[in-house]
Amino acid sequence: MKAVILARVSTAKQEAEGHSLKAQNKRLQEYAQRKGFEIVKTFSFSESAGNKIRKKFLEVMDYIKSHKDTKVLLCENVDRITRNFKDAVDLDEMRRNENLEIHFVQDSFFLNKNSTGQDLFMWEAKVFIAKQYLNRLSDDVKRTNELKIQNKEWITKAKIGYAGVYNEKGKRTDIIPDPARSHYIAKIFEMYATGTCSTKKIAEDMEKLGLKSNTDNLQPLYRSQIHSILKDPFYYGEMKINGQLHPHKYQPLISEQLFRRVQAVFSGHNKKPFRYACKPFAFRGLIKCADCGCTITAERTKGKYNYYSCTNGKKMHAKRLYINEEVLLKPVYTALQKISLTDGQIERLITGLKATDEAKDRFFEASVKSLREEYDRYEKRKSNLLDRLADEKILQEDYDKKLEEYQTKQALINNELATHHKADKEYYITVALILRLAKRAYTIFKSSEAMEKRAFLKFLLQNCKLQGKNFTFELKKPFNTAIVAHDCNNLLRD
Repeated sequence: MKAVILARVSTAKQEAEGHSLKAQNKRLQEYAQRKGFEIVKTFSFSESAGNKIRKKFLEVMDYIKSHKDTKVLLCENVDRITRNFKDAVDLDEMRRNENLEIHFVQDSFFLNKNSTGQDLFMWEAKVFIAKQYLNRLSDDVKRTNELKIQNKEWITKAKIGYAGVYNEKGKRTDIIPDPARSHYIAKIFEMYATGTCSTKKIAEDMEKLGLKSNTDNLQPLYRSQIHSILKDPFYYGEMKINGQLHPHKYQPLISEQLFRRVQAVFSGHNKKPFRYACKPFAFRGLIKCADCGCTITAERTKGKYNYYSCTNGKKMHAKRLYINEEVLLKPVYTALQKISLTDGQIERLITGLKATDEAKDRFFEASVKSLREEYDRYEKRKSNLLDRLADEKILQEDYDKKLEEYQTKQALINNELATHHKADKEYYITVALILRLAKRAYTIFKSSEAMEKRAFLKFLLQNCKLQGKNFTFELKKPFNTAIVAHDCNNLLRD
C-alpha cells in the first residue's frame, strides 16, 4: 500500500528533545518498512497546531484526496497531526468515506474504516487532551503578554523603523530606533501632515530613498503599509493591543502633536480634495486675496473658460469680481520673456549666488551647525558615562543600554548631516540647470497643459495676490535675479 508521512514540530524545544523532523522521519520510515508500505510523499514542517496556521495540514489532506491510490497516513502520535476538533472531524470523515488508514506509531494504534469502539475512544480522548494542552499554552501566552503590557513592553515583532536587541540566548531584551530607517518614519509623518501628499506618493518617495520592509524578504513598502504606519500610535509612545492603547517604554520617533496632525488630515481637515486637485486650473491654490487673505477660488464656465474670484468679494465690492485666467497669465508671460540670458551671464549669476551668505545659511550652515552641536553633546555624554562606570556609580548593564542609545542618536545625526551635505552640493547644480532651462521658459510654458503650467508657476512665483482686478506676484530665486539682469543691461556683460 502507498503511504504518506507527516512529521511536524512546533517549537525549538521539541527539536532539542529528540522530536526533530529528522528523527520523526527515520522512525516513520522504519515503521513503513516493517509494515510493507511504500512511501510516496513526505511532509515535514515546523508550525503551531493552532487554528490560524494549519496550511500544511490542508496540503497533506489535498494530496491524499487527489491521489486515490494513497490510502495510508503515518505520523508519530495524535498531537503531531491535530490539536483541534475541526481537523479531527476531517480526518475521521476520510477514514469512514475514503478508506484512509491513519497510523499513530508512537501511540501504538491505527484507525481505519473498521476500527473498534475502543480505538475510536482512544483517538477522541487523545484529540481532547491535545486540544486542552493547546488551550493551556494559549492561556500561558496570554498571561505572559499581560505581564509584558504591564511592564510597557511590546509583545510582537519590532515595528518598521525599530530594531530588536537580543541577548546571547536569542531573547529580545529591548527595542531601539533603527539607525538605518527610523528617520524615514518621521519623514513619512511629516509628508502626510502637509495635506498634499497621498500614501501612493509617499510610498514612491520612500522606495526611491531605499526604505524596505522589516521582513526576511526585503521589499519596498506598499501603500497599505504606509497607511498602517501613519495610523500607528506606537511611533509617538503608545501601543495598540486588542483595540486598547497602552504606554510603552521605547523611544518615540515622532511627537504626539505630529501624529494628531496626521490623523486630522485623514479626517479631511487641512487636506486638499484630490478630485478638485485634478481640475485644469493653472493658478489653483496659488493666489491669495489681498483684502481678506483667503485663497482665490477657480471656476470653469460652460464655455470652457477659467475664472478666478474671491468668495468674500461681495463684502468688499458691490458684486463679486471674476478675472479670466488669460488676464492673469499676461504679466507672467511678460516676465518669462525677460528671462533670456547668455551662458556667460548664467555662470556669473551662479557664482554670485554661491557668494551670498543668505543662500549658504538657508541651505547649509545653520542646519549643519545645529546637528554638529547635538552630535558633540552626545559625545560628551558618552565620555561622562564612561567616567561614571569607572567610578562604579552605574552598573555595566545600565552603561551598555545608555551607550547604545547615544550611539543610535549619533548615527541618526550622521545620516542627517550626509543629507544636508548632499543638498548643499546639489543646490547649485540644480540652479545651473534651472537657469539654462529658463532660456526657453516662455516657449515651454506657453505650450504646456494646465497642470504642467501650475507646476511651473508654483516653482516660479511667490506672494501671488489679487486685489480687485490687480494681480501682483514676486519671482523666486534665481529667476528674480535673471529679470534684474535683463532690465539692467550693464549688470552682466557677455
